[in-house]
Amino acid sequence: MPEATLEDQPAPTLDGLAELWGVVLKWLVQAGWNMLHVLLILVGCVVAALVLRLIIRRVVRRIVDRAKTKANVDDTQALERSPLADMRLVQRTRTLGTILQNIVNVSVGVVALVLIANVLVPDLVGSLTLLTAAIGAGLGFGAQNIVKDVLNGLFIAAEDQIGIGDMVDMGLATGVVEYVAVRITHVRDVNGTLWYVRNGEVTRIGNMSQGWARAIIDIGVPADADVPKVEAALLESALALSKDPKWRTRIIERPEVWGLESMTGEALVIRVVMKTRATAMDDVARELRMRLKSAVESLDLTVPSLQSVIPDGIEGARRVRGAHPPTTRPNAVTGVPHVARGIWRKKNPPQKPGNPEETS
Repeated sequence: MPEATLEDQPAPTLDGLAELWGVVLKWLVQAGWNMLHVLLILVGCVVAALVLRLIIRRVVRRIVDRAKTKANVDDTQALERSPLADMRLVQRTRTLGTILQNIVNVSVGVVALVLIANVLVPDLVGSLTLLTAAIGAGLGFGAQNIVKDVLNGLFIAAEDQIGIGDMVDMGLATGVVEYVAVRITHVRDVNGTLWYVRNGEVTRIGNMSQGWARAIIDIGVPADADVPKVEAALLESALALSKDPKWRTRIIERPEVWGLESMTGEALVIRVVMKTRATAMDDVARELRMRLKSAVESLDLTVPSLQSVIPDGIEGARRVRGAHPPTTRPNAVTGVPHVARGIWRKKNPPQKPGNPEETS
């Protein structure tokens, strides 16, 4: 059989070239429209994210400015001298604002990817429904920790357990909260180390920036000292500190002398307690130690020991009341009829004088 030569091949016709050019042109037009759609989707998602982030920022800034205006301060740090609710409102608002911005970024990104996939491959989303369901079920087992972190982070933020700027003990790290996200929390310790704590791994949180704190000082005096006289001098010194204009805004209640805490053969230990704002405990404790030392030395006594004490465990649970128990929420008692109080209490009818049946 004779071999085919180039002369034997059919030459391309004009109709074939026109058909090929039509296919290429159609593909180019479709690709151009797809790129335009993708560009519009990206622009729309970016604009939506920017608008949502702007709204969140404006809401956060308005709440913070309102708290500053109400407290008549210019700096957020000055809110420590204002009511605790204002400072807590600022911290919680900033924390929730950060979390909402993260949620907006993730949500807009997912929506953008789905829309782009639907434009480029229209049948992809429908054809991969079962496959994505199977993949999602498989990833669900592998992503349990991520889901746990996210859910726990949402509850931490919603319940106001921590806020940006709080001093916390999260078990895994102790320090100042610098950033709160949906999945992780950034905690900076005293050495400057930044700890990334997964929210799902947090089983307990000790917040040292909410409410109040106690500066507890144990001061030792010689064993032959006159204890009532020493206690009176220590209380007078502590009261002078609480009335000092520089320190009185950081002290919440009247200082207390809890009395003789322990005895040894060489010294008697007397405990002095001062209730302060949560963020000012360390500063007040330092100043209180200096004044207590001066008060003991003014009695011509030596100071064998002087230290701050942080009771924990059983001792911390028993000593939490002190001389003035903290205000707690009442617990409902079952089986006891509810008694209405205030304006809702039913008043007794006025009694007429001289009627023995009503006065009995």
